[in-house]
Amino acid sequence: MFSIEKIKEALEIVINQFPLALWETIYVTLIATLFATIIGLPLGVILVTGKKDGIKPLPNWLNSFIDLFINILRSIPFLIVMILVFPLTRLIVGTTVGTVASIVPLVIASFPFIARLVESSLKEVDPNIVEMAQSIGATPLQIVTKVMLPEAFPSLLQNLTIATTTILGYSAMSGIIGGGGLGKIAINYGYYRYKYLIMLFAVIVLVLLVQIFQSVGSFVATKSDKRLK
Repeated sequence: MFSIEKIKEALEIVINQFPLALWETIYVTLIATLFATIIGLPLGVILVTGKKDGIKPLPNWLNSFIDLFINILRSIPFLIVMILVFPLTRLIVGTTVGTVASIVPLVIASFPFIARLVESSLKEVDPNIVEMAQSIGATPLQIVTKVMLPEAFPSLLQNLTIATTTILGYSAMSGIIGGGGLGKIAINYGYYRYKYLIMLFAVIVLVLLVQIFQSVGSFVATKSDKRLK
Protein backbone atom coordinates (compact mmCIF):
# COMPACT_ATOMS: atom_id res chain seq x y z
CA MET A 1 0.00 0.00 0.00
CA PHE A 2 2.84 2.39 0.84
CA SER A 3 5.32 1.30 -1.81
CA ILE A 4 6.97 3.99 -3.91
CA GLU A 5 5.01 2.95 -7.01
CA LYS A 6 1.69 3.08 -5.15
CA ILE A 7 2.50 6.47 -3.66
CA LYS A 8 3.50 7.92 -7.05
CA GLU A 9 0.32 6.58 -8.63
CA ALA A 10 -1.79 8.00 -5.82
CA LEU A 11 -0.12 11.40 -6.01
CA GLU A 12 -0.69 11.56 -9.75
CA ILE A 13 -4.40 10.86 -9.29
CA VAL A 14 -4.59 13.37 -6.44
CA ILE A 15 -3.01 16.10 -8.59
CA ASN A 16 -5.09 15.37 -11.69
CA GLN A 17 -8.50 14.49 -10.26
CA PHE A 18 -8.80 15.82 -6.73
CA PRO A 19 -9.16 19.56 -7.55
CA LEU A 20 -12.32 18.98 -9.64
CA ALA A 21 -13.64 16.41 -7.17
CA LEU A 22 -13.06 18.83 -4.28
CA TRP A 23 -14.94 21.57 -6.12
CA GLU A 24 -17.82 19.20 -6.92
CA THR A 25 -18.06 18.15 -3.28
CA ILE A 26 -18.14 21.73 -1.99
CA TYR A 27 -20.59 22.80 -4.70
CA VAL A 28 -23.01 19.95 -4.05
CA THR A 29 -22.78 20.39 -0.27
CA LEU A 30 -23.47 24.12 -0.30
CA ILE A 31 -26.26 23.99 -2.90
CA ALA A 32 -27.97 21.07 -1.16
CA THR A 33 -27.66 22.86 2.19
CA LEU A 34 -29.19 25.99 0.69
CA PHE A 35 -32.24 24.25 -0.75
CA ALA A 36 -32.67 22.02 2.30
CA THR A 37 -32.64 25.14 4.48
CA ILE A 38 -35.20 26.88 2.26
CA ILE A 39 -37.54 23.92 2.84
CA GLY A 40 -36.55 22.98 6.37
CA LEU A 41 -36.54 26.45 7.97
CA PRO A 42 -40.26 27.16 7.41
CA LEU A 43 -41.13 23.63 8.51
CA GLY A 44 -39.14 24.09 11.70
CA VAL A 45 -40.93 27.37 12.37
CA ILE A 46 -44.30 25.70 11.80
CA LEU A 47 -43.39 22.89 14.20
CA VAL A 48 -42.90 25.47 16.97
CA THR A 49 -45.53 28.08 16.18
CA GLY A 50 -48.20 25.56 15.16
CA LYS A 51 -48.34 23.69 18.45
CA LYS A 52 -51.31 24.00 20.75
CA ASP A 53 -49.48 26.54 22.93
CA GLY A 54 -47.71 28.22 19.98
CA ILE A 55 -48.25 31.71 18.66
CA LYS A 56 -50.25 30.42 15.66
CA PRO A 57 -51.74 27.02 16.56
CA LEU A 58 -52.60 24.68 13.70
CA PRO A 59 -55.34 22.03 13.67
CA ASN A 60 -54.17 19.00 15.61
CA TRP A 61 -54.43 16.70 12.59
CA LEU A 62 -52.28 18.99 10.45
CA ASN A 63 -49.66 19.47 13.14
CA SER A 64 -49.53 15.70 13.72
CA PHE A 65 -49.25 15.03 9.99
CA ILE A 66 -46.28 17.42 9.57
CA ASP A 67 -44.56 15.93 12.61
CA LEU A 68 -45.11 12.36 11.36
CA PHE A 69 -44.03 13.26 7.81
CA ILE A 70 -40.72 14.66 9.06
CA ASN A 71 -40.13 11.68 11.33
CA ILE A 72 -40.73 9.22 8.50
CA LEU A 73 -38.29 10.97 6.15
CA ARG A 74 -35.66 11.19 8.87
CA SER A 75 -35.91 7.47 9.59
CA ILE A 76 -35.12 6.38 6.01
CA PRO A 77 -31.39 5.70 5.42
CA PHE A 78 -29.81 8.00 2.85
CA LEU A 79 -28.82 5.17 0.53
CA ILE A 80 -32.47 4.09 0.29
CA VAL A 81 -33.57 7.69 -0.22
CA MET A 82 -31.23 7.99 -3.20
CA ILE A 83 -32.85 4.98 -4.82
CA LEU A 84 -36.44 5.91 -3.95
CA VAL A 85 -36.18 9.38 -5.50
CA PHE A 86 -34.73 8.20 -8.82
CA PRO A 87 -37.98 9.11 -10.66
CA LEU A 88 -38.09 12.57 -9.07
CA THR A 89 -34.40 13.13 -9.79
CA ARG A 90 -34.88 12.16 -13.42
CA LEU A 91 -37.93 14.45 -13.64
CA ILE A 92 -36.09 17.47 -12.23
CA VAL A 93 -32.57 17.00 -13.60
CA GLY A 94 -33.12 14.67 -16.55
CA THR A 95 -30.73 12.00 -15.25
CA THR A 96 -30.09 10.00 -12.10
CA VAL A 97 -26.28 10.05 -12.22
CA GLY A 98 -23.76 12.83 -11.95
CA THR A 99 -22.94 15.66 -9.60
CA VAL A 100 -26.08 17.74 -10.16
CA ALA A 101 -28.36 14.70 -9.89
CA SER A 102 -27.04 13.94 -6.40
CA ILE A 103 -28.40 17.27 -5.13
CA VAL A 104 -32.03 16.08 -5.27
CA PRO A 105 -31.70 13.14 -2.84
CA LEU A 106 -29.38 15.22 -0.65
CA VAL A 107 -32.06 17.90 -0.26
CA ILE A 108 -34.83 15.38 0.41
CA ALA A 109 -32.74 13.54 3.00
CA SER A 110 -31.56 16.75 4.69
CA PHE A 111 -34.51 19.12 4.98
CA PRO A 112 -36.31 17.05 7.69
CA PHE A 113 -33.08 17.06 9.70
CA ILE A 114 -32.78 20.82 9.33
CA ALA A 115 -36.44 21.24 10.30
CA ARG A 116 -35.77 19.46 13.59
CA LEU A 117 -32.65 21.53 14.21
CA VAL A 118 -34.61 24.74 13.61
CA GLU A 119 -37.32 23.51 15.96
CA SER A 120 -34.71 22.85 18.63
CA SER A 121 -33.16 26.32 18.21
CA LEU A 122 -36.48 28.15 18.37
CA LYS A 123 -37.47 26.28 21.52
CA GLU A 124 -34.44 27.81 23.22
CA VAL A 125 -35.85 31.34 22.79
CA ASP A 126 -36.95 32.88 26.08
CA PRO A 127 -40.78 32.60 26.15
CA ASN A 128 -40.95 35.85 28.11
CA ILE A 129 -39.61 37.72 25.08
CA VAL A 130 -42.27 36.15 22.88
CA GLU A 131 -45.00 37.02 25.39
CA MET A 132 -43.75 40.59 25.53
CA ALA A 133 -43.98 40.87 21.75
CA GLN A 134 -47.51 39.47 21.84
CA SER A 135 -48.51 41.93 24.56
CA ILE A 136 -47.56 44.92 22.41
CA GLY A 137 -49.66 43.61 19.51
CA ALA A 138 -47.04 42.04 17.26
CA THR A 139 -48.44 39.69 14.62
CA PRO A 140 -47.28 36.05 14.47
CA LEU A 141 -45.21 36.85 11.37
CA GLN A 142 -43.55 39.79 13.14
CA ILE A 143 -42.83 37.65 16.20
CA VAL A 144 -41.18 34.99 14.05
CA THR A 145 -39.12 37.30 11.84
CA LYS A 146 -38.24 40.02 14.35
CA VAL A 147 -38.10 38.16 17.65
CA MET A 148 -37.74 34.39 17.42
CA LEU A 149 -35.35 34.06 14.48
CA PRO A 150 -33.02 36.91 15.56
CA GLU A 151 -32.91 35.58 19.14
CA ALA A 152 -32.19 32.05 17.93
CA PHE A 153 -29.72 33.14 15.25
CA PRO A 154 -26.49 31.93 16.95
CA SER A 155 -28.06 28.56 17.71
CA LEU A 156 -29.42 28.34 14.17
CA LEU A 157 -25.93 28.95 12.78
CA GLN A 158 -24.46 26.24 14.99
CA ASN A 159 -27.14 23.79 13.91
CA LEU A 160 -26.78 24.78 10.27
CA THR A 161 -23.08 23.99 10.57
CA ILE A 162 -23.97 20.54 11.88
CA ALA A 163 -26.37 20.09 8.97
CA THR A 164 -23.70 21.16 6.47
CA THR A 165 -21.18 18.65 7.76
CA THR A 166 -23.86 15.94 7.71
CA ILE A 167 -24.74 16.76 4.11
CA LEU A 168 -21.03 16.65 3.29
CA GLY A 169 -20.96 13.09 4.57
CA TYR A 170 -24.07 12.24 2.55
CA SER A 171 -22.46 13.68 -0.59
CA ALA A 172 -19.60 11.23 -0.25
CA MET A 173 -22.11 8.36 -0.12
CA SER A 174 -23.72 9.57 -3.34
CA GLY A 175 -20.67 8.24 -5.19
CA ILE A 176 -22.29 4.81 -4.92
CA ILE A 177 -24.97 5.79 -7.45
CA GLY A 178 -22.66 7.75 -9.73
CA GLY A 179 -22.54 11.06 -7.94
CA GLY A 180 -19.38 13.09 -8.39
CA GLY A 181 -16.90 14.50 -5.94
CA LEU A 182 -14.52 12.91 -3.49
CA GLY A 183 -16.96 10.13 -2.70
CA LYS A 184 -16.86 8.93 -6.29
CA ILE A 185 -13.06 8.83 -6.26
CA ALA A 186 -12.97 7.00 -2.93
CA ILE A 187 -15.46 4.37 -4.12
CA ASN A 188 -14.10 3.96 -7.65
CA TYR A 189 -10.49 3.57 -6.58
CA GLY A 190 -10.72 2.35 -3.01
CA TYR A 191 -13.62 -0.08 -3.34
CA TYR A 192 -13.67 -1.23 -6.95
CA ARG A 193 -9.92 -1.15 -7.68
CA TYR A 194 -8.52 -1.78 -4.20
CA LYS A 195 -6.36 1.35 -4.33
CA TYR A 196 -6.74 2.10 -0.64
CA LEU A 197 -4.11 4.84 -0.56
CA ILE A 198 -6.25 7.00 -2.86
CA MET A 199 -9.27 6.33 -0.69
CA LEU A 200 -7.22 7.36 2.33
CA PHE A 201 -6.33 10.68 0.65
CA ALA A 202 -10.02 11.26 -0.12
CA VAL A 203 -10.98 10.57 3.50
CA ILE A 204 -8.31 12.98 4.76
CA VAL A 205 -9.61 15.75 2.49
CA LEU A 206 -13.19 15.09 3.64
CA VAL A 207 -12.10 15.28 7.28
CA LEU A 208 -10.32 18.58 6.61
CA LEU A 209 -13.45 19.95 4.90
CA VAL A 210 -15.56 19.02 7.91
CA GLN A 211 -13.10 20.78 10.21
CA ILE A 212 -13.12 23.91 8.04
CA PHE A 213 -16.93 24.06 7.87
CA GLN A 214 -17.22 23.43 11.60
CA SER A 215 -14.61 26.05 12.51
CA VAL A 216 -16.09 28.73 10.25
CA GLY A 217 -19.64 28.02 11.43
CA SER A 218 -18.66 28.07 15.11
CA PHE A 219 -16.68 31.29 14.65
CA VAL A 220 -19.56 33.11 12.94
CA ALA A 221 -22.07 31.81 15.49
CA THR A 222 -19.89 32.97 18.38
CA LYS A 223 -19.41 36.42 16.84
CA SER A 224 -23.14 36.82 16.30
CA ASP A 225 -24.10 35.80 19.84
CA LYS A 226 -24.93 39.05 21.60
CA ARG A 227 -24.86 37.29 24.98
CA LEU A 228 -21.08 36.97 24.63
CA LYS A 229 -20.54 40.68 23.91
